[in-house]
Amino acid sequence: MSIDTLVANRIRPEIRALQAYPVGKAAGMIKLDAMENPFQWPEEMVAEWQALLAGCALNRYPHPVAPEVVAGLRDVMSVSDEYEVLLGNGSDEIIQLLTMAVAKPGATVMAPEPGFVMYKMISTFVGTEFVGVPLNADFSLNMDAMLAAIAETSPALIYLAQPNNPTGNLWAEEDLTAIIEASSALVVLDEAYLPFSSRNHLSWLDRYDNVVVMRTLSKVGLAGLRLGMLFGRREWLSEVDKIRMPYNINVLTQASAAFALKHYDVLESQCQVLCRERTRLAAALAELGYEVFPSEANFILARGNQVRQTFEQLKEKNILIKCLDGAHPLLSECLRFTVGSPEENTALLSALTEIHA
Repeated sequence: MSIDTLVANRIRPEIRALQAYPVGKAAGMIKLDAMENPFQWPEEMVAEWQALLAGCALNRYPHPVAPEVVAGLRDVMSVSDEYEVLLGNGSDEIIQLLTMAVAKPGATVMAPEPGFVMYKMISTFVGTEFVGVPLNADFSLNMDAMLAAIAETSPALIYLAQPNNPTGNLWAEEDLTAIIEASSALVVLDEAYLPFSSRNHLSWLDRYDNVVVMRTLSKVGLAGLRLGMLFGRREWLSEVDKIRMPYNINVLTQASAAFALKHYDVLESQCQVLCRERTRLAAALAELGYEVFPSEANFILARGNQVRQTFEQLKEKNILIKCLDGAHPLLSECLRFTVGSPEENTALLSALTEIHA
């Protein structure tokens, strides 16, 4: 029996039909494709952190619940002791845990589309049906379609990202409320881009029994640590915690995150710079003829002409952005620009000016 036949016989067909999550090669390039914070820490902060890491006991398993990290998160994010905190190896692991926890036979997971691709991918991994509900042309929620899908499929889990990736916008609060109140699903408010947003939904834990809030430290400047977090009632999180792998947050991540949270003002200051740069970049892209969509994230979605050609021309100039044309019908001719440092944004705009001259 050939290796191809062996694989075909053993691997689920829906897994074989997938493609691995694409990560572009970025060595030597200005990297504006992955919504990362472009700034390093101050030298004295780096030196203090490195000295801390030198004392980490790599021969021992990490603390199973990372209490220093949890305490730091409660402090900087004002999380009441009334609610539990569950940590994951990035938000991706938390999405996987949530999906696994509700994956009864026939269970469905629902989210608006276009949205974060991992909602659908992880649903496929776990074996649950995914129901994607297209947004309106202006990227607002299509409430008739959302409520109809809830009534028809009775989803077990609903993801609502605020702001949404890749569109960058916030949805109307009355629409979010209507969805939460129309369903008995567990509703996950994904606030990955909270540091750049004008809205915070943590108080919704007080309002709704079926809501949890998911966040990450990746966008604020700690993408390399892979640390996500879930806030919610004990009744929900205690069940999800049962399927979390022991020691999922390693020693170096725990030490680094706890340290960074003590210096969270540095990260917040960097995010404020990025918010100002977002305004500058959006105005400049509009002057270049792009249709620029409102953003409350650290990226900008813009529609132009011949964007695939523009994407390739920027790569030739060692600038990497995200081309979304073809990813979803609503994203036709769209590019996504991560907001970089002032110098990176200036280089991007200079290159685009040359390309569109």
